[in-house]
Amino acid sequence: MPLIIPSNYKQKLLPETTEQAIQLLKVCFQEKLSKTLNLRRITAPLFVLSGTGINDDLNGVERAVTFPIKCMGDRKAEVVHSLAKWKRMKLGAYGIPAGYGLYTDMNAIRSDEELDNLHSLYVDQWDWERTIREEDRNLGYLKKTVRQIYTLLKEIEVMVYDQYPHITPALPENITFIHSEELQLMYPELPPRERENKAAEKFGAIFVIGIGAQLTNGEKHDGRAPDYDDWSSLNSDGFQGLNGDIILWNEVLGCAFELSSMGIRVDKEALIKQLDLSGCPERKELEFHKALLDGKLPLSIGGGIGQSRLCMFFLKKAHIGEVQASIWPEEQFDVCYKNNIFLL
Repeated sequence: MPLIIPSNYKQKLLPETTEQAIQLLKVCFQEKLSKTLNLRRITAPLFVLSGTGINDDLNGVERAVTFPIKCMGDRKAEVVHSLAKWKRMKLGAYGIPAGYGLYTDMNAIRSDEELDNLHSLYVDQWDWERTIREEDRNLGYLKKTVRQIYTLLKEIEVMVYDQYPHITPALPENITFIHSEELQLMYPELPPRERENKAAEKFGAIFVIGIGAQLTNGEKHDGRAPDYDDWSSLNSDGFQGLNGDIILWNEVLGCAFELSSMGIRVDKEALIKQLDLSGCPERKELEFHKALLDGKLPLSIGGGIGQSRLCMFFLKKAHIGEVQASIWPEEQFDVCYKNNIFLL
């Protein structure tokens, strides 16, 4: 995405006040998330061993940051991309029953990101996972969970308004559910990102279902790894997928704003199918995949919610660098500074 410079941009909060607001948002949101979804906090790893299949490969092309471990014969470790599979293993290890789960502060490095208003080398998010029953693996359960999270977002928006009255609420009362196939039919002439822009602007808040599966036009709305979200199972709406993204309309940037990627996770059948569709059936021999195929991992639903993105959205910031410290190209830093966008 090209860098967006809003015309006549003015910060709603000074940098020192922004730091206080970031703390307030992060503390309050994770407390609300924990209570609403019955989650307990656990400690997350910054890196995992390579070759175990535990790390997520996102779209399948992003390179993980790796380093050798001297005292383990230079065996390689890699910085996590996210913790979708690791969390599910922890659900099993801790014996967490259906209806309960865990969340953690996930910090990652994604060195292949295209740096712009929304994307940084540094990724911070709340990664959460909850154990479910076999009968919960359906679209209705997914939508119910999305609505719970959206209610929390509305509450945070009101909290920000109470604290800073000049930052007024903008989210619609309800979130709109749209399948990626329906988006393609609505806007066949547009690429996926532009379809999201159109729908987000129209509805204000959308949940795009079925990301990762091939659409009827032969393309994918977006890539998804084959071994965590279930994007291939037929759902009750007659489309593929039990996963999706929460996308809000960002009035500051005038574009769609992805806040969360989440979904019901693969079961044994979906994993085998998706590995075959993705051309990587050999992953069945990896540690995580073996455990799942052997029935040693619980069924689950989970996702990630961007911490800096949440702060950026509710504090009406134009660049993610206004709410997190990272590295930016010098020319981008200079352009932002000249337009009253002060990166940390």
